[in-house]
Amino acid sequence: MTAVYPDGRQETRVEGYTKFWQKDLKHEAEADNQNRLDSYTDVVNGYYDGATELYEYGWAQSFHFSRFYKGEGFAASLARHEHYLASHMGLRAGMRVLDVGCGVGGPAREIARFSDAHIVGLNNNQFQVNRARRYAEKAGLSDQITFVKGDFMKLAEQFGENSFDAVYAIEATCHAPTWEGVYGEIFKVLKPGGVFGVYEWCMTETWDPSIPSHKELAHQIEFGNGIPEMRPLRLARQALKNVGFEVKHEEDLAERPDEVPWYYPLEGDISKAQTAWDYFTVWRMSWSGKLVTHTGIRLMETFGLLPKGTWEVGESLKVAGDALVKGGQAKLFTPMYLAICRKPALAD
Repeated sequence: MTAVYPDGRQETRVEGYTKFWQKDLKHEAEADNQNRLDSYTDVVNGYYDGATELYEYGWAQSFHFSRFYKGEGFAASLARHEHYLASHMGLRAGMRVLDVGCGVGGPAREIARFSDAHIVGLNNNQFQVNRARRYAEKAGLSDQITFVKGDFMKLAEQFGENSFDAVYAIEATCHAPTWEGVYGEIFKVLKPGGVFGVYEWCMTETWDPSIPSHKELAHQIEFGNGIPEMRPLRLARQALKNVGFEVKHEEDLAERPDEVPWYYPLEGDISKAQTAWDYFTVWRMSWSGKLVTHTGIRLMETFGLLPKGTWEVGESLKVAGDALVKGGQAKLFTPMYLAICRKPALAD
């Protein structure tokens, strides 16, 4: 089931992921937080080596949240969320576009079809890059989409400055040790006048780290999603401006008064499934779905069908799911702060 690296690197990283989270979730040491920031590449790679196939099993091939219309299917909602970003950015044929943190390429394939732009997908996880290439080939999009391994904190070094017409990131740059660092690299690789669109994971302005329950919630999101540090929305906005972007449009889409909340698939209530096809997606997050899934993961890991440590990553995903629902319900967390920014036309 899993294409484990012959030299064992994938299994080693998966097994080592939880070593970054040695402290009790309620009593995290400041030194541990700094260690994760300094070692963000290992944190993210260890997480996604173990979580990728679990994500695909539970969430298809677009690893992000989305808004829902009443009666709208899960797959349709994901695609509409991607189209919304591409539309706001004005992506079109002839543009060279960078997808920062492309996962297994679900959004890149959808946006390529929607816009006819040529897309370069960047990912620091080789396991996901390999899968993205296979999926693009299967979809007949290999000539339009290229996937490469690289560090989004070193974009200019890899691609050169002023090399893309547009850049987007969908729930990916939250994995960066600093927003200024990753946004600054994106600014460099954009051509003057180029556009950057992002769906960012943030704690909202309602979140107060001085409140123990709020701080614990943020830490659970970090632990369950392989994120070095969760930060408030205002710092994302400020970071964009600090590196030189002109913010043309911004909005927290989670604040829309939607009848169906973005986190509903995580609640595990099959009575809320939007379509018959989505019952299975919602069931997998129910108590019985989790029991079956995680028992199966334990057995497959025991028999060597999954890398050692995958079950523990799966357990962290359960923590994540609960924390994200709590954060969404209390308006303490958003996975969809949308910002459309432009690099000034006369920028150096």
